[in-house]
Amino acid sequence: MTPKTRTLLVILAFVAFTLGSFIWFILSWDATSQEPVVHLQHSRERPA
Repeated sequence: MTPKTRTLLVILAFVAFTLGSFIWFILSWDATSQEPVVHLQHSRERPA
């Protein structure tokens, strides 16, 4: 295996791992199990 091929395989493995963990994070998300970190209050009027 040439160094170029090995480098490309390592990059591909890293991208696959990163994408897979992101997809797992989104699929296992349960918004009801945690309190929001920030509570934003929307004002009815914006100051000029």
